[in-house]
Amino acid sequence: MPSSTKAMGVLTVGGLVVVTAYTVALGSNGWLWFGWVVLGLLTLGMVAART
Repeated sequence: MPSSTKAMGVLTVGGLVVVTAYTVALGSNGWLWFGWVVLGLLTLGMVAART
């Protein structure tokens, strides 16, 4: 897997951790979860395009 795809994967997982921590601490924010889903879909698209 190319380094850019790995970086996107790390960013996606890190984003999940941040969004989850925010949700636990301050309550749910739909825009944060929407942003994370979009980031996840972009990451999946990059993985699919490379294979």
